[in-house]
Amino acid sequence: MAVITEAAIRELASIRGERAPITSCYLDVDGRRLVRHLDLERSVECLLRDARGRADDPSVQTDLEKIERLIRGGIDRSRVRGLAIFACSAQDMWEVIELPVVVPNRVVINNMPAVGQLEAVLRQHEPIGVLMADRQRARMFVFELGELVERSELFDEAARAEGAKGERDRGDDASYQQERIQQHLRNAANVAFRIWQQHRFEHLAIAAPDPLAKELESHLHPYLRDRLAGRLNVPLTANHDEVLAAAQEVEAQVERRREAEIVERLRAAVAAGRRGVAGLPKVVEALADHRVECLLVSQGYTASGWRCDSCSTLAAIGRRCKRCGAEMAEVDDLVEEAVEEALNQSCQVEICVGNADLDVMGRIGALLRF
Repeated sequence: MAVITEAAIRELASIRGERAPITSCYLDVDGRRLVRHLDLERSVECLLRDARGRADDPSVQTDLEKIERLIRGGIDRSRVRGLAIFACSAQDMWEVIELPVVVPNRVVINNMPAVGQLEAVLRQHEPIGVLMADRQRARMFVFELGELVERSELFDEAARAEGAKGERDRGDDASYQQERIQQHLRNAANVAFRIWQQHRFEHLAIAAPDPLAKELESHLHPYLRDRLAGRLNVPLTANHDEVLAAAQEVEAQVERRREAEIVERLRAAVAAGRRGVAGLPKVVEALADHRVECLLVSQGYTASGWRCDSCSTLAAIGRRCKRCGAEMAEVDDLVEEAVEEALNQSCQVEICVGNADLDVMGRIGALLRF
């Protein structure tokens, strides 16, 4: 399964439908909820029926037929929970991205791919490492988009018989054992750093008894200490699913904290009247001026608006473009257009989940470069 990257999303966002609109389709194919394939077919059929009612372009109709054939033909759902499909038959465009996480069902017909949901998936599922340890054993996991991508096992067996006998003869067995434990923790920390060098993760969670966890953290490389995200309350013997579930809880907490911090920056900037705007009209105006540094959007927010095909300006109110005077085209989802425009301008995009402060500010805002 291909790993989604920021570069891949930006490359998608740069594509334009020159000869026909581009169809973007997100599908929830989770077999835990849609157990029978027939259940999946009916769900997709209902979604596409509504899309056909909104599509008047032959290329889009062909896109929707290809999507339906893909689902009817059967897909391997053993590891796939969602699909992102981008199609434009008039331009021979057909890209299917398998996702190990669930995405809400949605069809967007536009002159560019709707990548907002992919951006949300990437932001909400940054790679996370889990380092587990007791006095003799250690385990290291790396999860990305809910998938296990790296695993390492370490077992440091103390020289019980010979070592213990020698230390007893010298009368400092406790000191010897403590040094062996410290060496084991150093080994575990070194394993974690080596794995980070090979497969970079953004956050690290520790699972170890107190005060062993504190000692383990003290041996971590500074790069890893900077990535500490919390503790996991799972035993060293926990299975893969238990470790993943605990890691996802930490991941969600990290994401909510990060979102809260950046929304607070936005709130303060808007209140001060400088370097921040809130509300869709002001945000699209700032995008037109190329002033946006970071775009913040509440997940699920949609609103209609306008786009100028002559100069690509977005606006909450049409029909005449204020930039070039041309007549603008109405778009179903101006928010998605704003996300894609922000990505094209190399802006940071944050899709915020359930942040009440951002909702109060209009569900969309932007931190500005100037």
